[in-house]
Formats: sequence, structure tokens, C-alpha cells
Amino acid sequence: MSIPRARLRHTALIGLAAIGLSGALAACSADTEAPASDGPVEITFQSWVPNIDQAVDAFNDAHDDVNVTLETITAGPDGGYAKMLAAVQAGNAADVAQVGYSDLPDFVVADGLEDISSYVGDSEDLFTPWQWESGVFNEAVYAVPQASGPLVQFYRSDIFAEAGVAYPTTWEEYYEAAKAIRATGPDRYITAFAFNQAAWMIGLAQQGGATWFGTSGDAWDVAIDSPETVKVAEFWQKLIDEDLVKVEADFSSEWNADLQSGNVATWIVGSWGDAILRGTAPDTAGLWSAGLVPQWEAGGTESATWAGGSASVVLKGSDHPEEAAEFALWLNSDPGSVSILTSIGAGWPAISDVSVIPSLQDDPAVFEFYGGQNIWEVAAESDAAVGDAWKWPPLASTLFADLTDNVKAGIEGGTPLTDSFSKTQTDIVDAMTEKGISVN
Repeated sequence: MSIPRARLRHTALIGLAAIGLSGALAACSADTEAPASDGPVEITFQSWVPNIDQAVDAFNDAHDDVNVTLETITAGPDGGYAKMLAAVQAGNAADVAQVGYSDLPDFVVADGLEDISSYVGDSEDLFTPWQWESGVFNEAVYAVPQASGPLVQFYRSDIFAEAGVAYPTTWEEYYEAAKAIRATGPDRYITAFAFNQAAWMIGLAQQGGATWFGTSGDAWDVAIDSPETVKVAEFWQKLIDEDLVKVEADFSSEWNADLQSGNVATWIVGSWGDAILRGTAPDTAGLWSAGLVPQWEAGGTESATWAGGSASVVLKGSDHPEEAAEFALWLNSDPGSVSILTSIGAGWPAISDVSVIPSLQDDPAVFEFYGGQNIWEVAAESDAAVGDAWKWPPLASTLFADLTDNVKAGIEGGTPLTDSFSKTQTDIVDAMTEKGISVN
């Protein structure tokens, strides 16, 4: 496989020298021949995405030589990843698994993935570059990208009209809109400050220009409490202090009710949030629209994601790595399969040519909910604006847990959000050092 020079720099930076475990990939190889089989090869696929069985069934219907069995697991950070890695160590892992971009470095360090370069390496051009590169380490391909979560702001256009404000294109306009919407009712807010969502807060920091992790030589640079992060934290602190946002956990019963009643008028989330919004507040059909996230500078085009996205990997020890890689590639590149994944809310497709996806061209159930708007045009623009400067570190699950805990504690204790990010900086440096990962 030929890797462009830019990618060589990228993969070297997040390679094993920087992680501090240079032998982790030594045993990885995609050249193992699977034993012959009289019938179709049986492989197991682990995923947490609701209704992804529709895509699995489509694969099985189209293939006689491979049969895939779906095993539904708990969402990765909530226990699924630990189960996957434990099974790898026990020698009885599934063949294919869904893993978030943010957690791929941990799986590589743990020697939990097969190198599938020889099976899918020549398919690089099918995918958006930044998503493909999420699964490339030290020139080897360890994942087929599935979908991302480019940030989109879903908003109640009727409430904005009632408040007499236009859709905000900058954060300063957002602040003014927050004041106007707050004045329309005693229980109404422009949005909820989701203190329980590290992925949301990380996305806001990334969209604000922050780059929390990088490498210099063989060590990691950690800059969680950077000036860019402080800027974002201070903005949201101002909204909290002025009672312009409702501090509540998203996906909670109270949050669901607020979406349904209009007490929360916007939601910044990955594009996959569309399916959740339609399922949570069906009676509000026709009242919602979608827009790009406000910019820090007028005319800017900065975007970000909700925790990157997710990919299909072949777990280490699979008896059928070639067939497993074949399924992973088909699942995430076949137009019919990708159309299914998009319609069930799996996220924004990783393939570069979205014009071949039927559900993105005409989806009445989605478009009608948003007053006839083709919201996928917004998602496409957001995804295209995601830069490649953001790098996920090892110990991503620790990062998510620490940030959530620190922000929650700060909210409850009345301390500034900036303190919560500073504490997270200290916690992550300590955690990485304790694991033997070199940190500058």
C-alpha cells in the first residue's frame, strides 16, 4: 500500500514510539491463511448500533461464501470494549467489532487488532481522508471507517421566530439569541449544558481551535487547558452564570421532556442525533431545522465531531481475517449498506462519494420532520470542514471519564469550568505517566 507523505507524518506521530510500547505491533500480520471450509465461512460481528442487523442481513443475502452473525453489545465505552479485549486475551474474540475512532489507539497498544492492510489497503480512495487516517498506524491499516459525527445544531425555527432572532452564525450572535429566547418563557432556554457529555465538551473545544494532544519526538504533548479551551469554557460559564442555558444531563428523562415541550430550543450534536430527535419528539415534526455550529470569527468554517466516529475492525485472533475484512469493507462502502446505516442513524458516512447513497438524496421521513429541509447538506458541509489536526491519545476512555467527573463536580461545587479542564489536564498527564507513556 502506498501511503502519502502527509500520512506518514500523521501515523508516525501517533505510532508506537510516541505511545511508548514499541513492541505492540510486532506480532500483527494480515498474511495468515484461513483454513478451508466446506460451507460458508461463519464470522461474528459485535456492534451496539440499533437496527444494524438490517445491513448484516443485506450482506448475508448478497453473499453465499460468508455468513455473518450479529452480536449486540453494550456501547463501547460502557463495557463493550473491555469485553472485546478480554475475549482477545482469552483467545475467543469475535471476528469484526465496532470501535470508536477515539479508542483505536488503545486497541492498537493492547495488540487487539489484526493488520488488514493487504485486504483493504487499496480501498483508501473510497473514503474521506481524515476518517480513513483514523485507522492507520505506522503505515498499517487497522480499521475500515464507518461513519463520523460532524457537529450540527438542530434548532426550533419557530421558537427563534417567536424570539425575533435569526439563526446565529457566530457565538456572539448565539449569546444574544440565548438572551432573547430566555425572555420568551420562564422555563425556556436556548440549550442544555450537558455536563454528563465529555464528547460534547471535547467537540466544542475542538471547534474552538483546541488541539489537546500531539507528539514531539517520542513523547506526547498534552494541552487540555490551552487558551483555546479556556476561551470556550469561559463562554459557556458566562451562559451558566447568567441562567441562559439549562444545566441538565442530555438523554435524561427531564431533557427528553424539554425537547418535546420546547423548553430546550437547540441541540448541538453529531449528525446522527437526527434519528434520536425524531424518536424523542415526534410531535414536534415540522418545527425543527438544522444549521452549522456558530463560529468564533465571522466568516469562519471551523467544524468538529462528536468523539470522531466509529469504524469496523478485525479483532486479533480471528480465524477468518480475510473474510472479516471483506465484510467490514462491504458494510461501510457498499451504497446499499451505507444507505441503511445512514437511515438508522449510524452517523455521517465515511465514504467520499455520498451521491451514491439513496437515503441522502431523498428521505421523506427525515426531510418532512425538518420542514422540508435536506439536513444532509448541512452535515456534508460540516464534515468537509473537519480538520486533521485533532489526534486521539491512548487512554481515551480515561479522558472521557475524568472530564465528565471533573465538570460535574465543578458544576455541583460552583467552581469555574476552567478549573475542571485544568484538573483534567493534570489527571490525564498523571494517568499516562503511570501507564509508562512518555509525556512532555
